[in-house]
Amino acid sequence: MRKNPVIPFAIIAIVGILTVIVLSFIGVDQRNNIAGEDGDHGGEAGETVADPDVIYENNCSSCHGADLSGSFGPDLTQVGSNLSPEEISQIIQNGQGEMPPQGQLSEGEVSSLVEWLSDHQ
Repeated sequence: MRKNPVIPFAIIAIVGILTVIVLSFIGVDQRNNIAGEDGDHGGEAGETVADPDVIYENNCSSCHGADLSGSFGPDLTQVGSNLSPEEISQIIQNGQGEMPPQGQLSEGEVSSLVEWLSDHQ
């Protein structure tokens, strides 16, 4: 008598499908846990705002240097003593000179970055 070759393949397919379903639920749970750990750092309701060091590194350091000393863009090491928080915010949001507006930043990220830059005096 010959064995039916379909049965082992069906079992493997069922185990595979169940594994994908379980891993999907685990991934969604982990994503929710990570989102819950970040919390709200000054942004609008439900908005997660990254650390200002990270915002600067990701959006500003290529022109203003990793240490704020400037390269293509101006030196920002004393920006807090030269500009008010409102002026810094306006420059970030609207751009100035060769600097384009930073429209990809949320209000919370701009606020966090302005506060951080204002402390550099």
